[in-house]
Amino acid sequence: MKKSIVSLLLIGFFSFPITAQKNAYVDTEYILGKIPAYENAQNKLDAQSETWKKEIEAKYKNVEQKYKDYQTESALLSSEMKRQREDEIIRLENEANELKEKYFGNEGELYKKRQELIKPIQDEVYNAIKEIATEGNYSFIFDKAADMSLIYTDPKYDISDDILKKLGYN
Repeated sequence: MKKSIVSLLLIGFFSFPITAQKNAYVDTEYILGKIPAYENAQNKLDAQSETWKKEIEAKYKNVEQKYKDYQTESALLSSEMKRQREDEIIRLENEANELKEKYFGNEGELYKKRQELIKPIQDEVYNAIKEIATEGNYSFIFDKAADMSLIYTDPKYDISDDILKKLGYN
């Protein structure tokens, strides 16, 4: 009985065609670096980010200056004046924190701007990768630029230039 089950399993195993999986990899940093629209969008994001950083830094410097002034003058202030100054400093610091969150928070302006400018380009690259994977019958396509570690890659399996051609870039 045991012998017949093993025989059936072996016959069943060898009756299915064994196919090798095709794998490839891409370097999305390389691909995106070759797309002028991506570089342009990234420059816009960097410039906007720098503007917002300066605005926030100015608010924090104002808070620091108000606090230094308060420390210098606190001996001369009444308890009511101290409380007013402290409240003002706290309010200004909260405003700076809120502005920082508004611009750089998880759902902040920078995130929204990135979604608006960068995501369409990334989606286009992803769709090209998907098309090439389907056309070439690839089982897996790895991204060399992602956090995944590829210890060794044979350049003949790099299809990054194919993706660029698919997108219309050389």
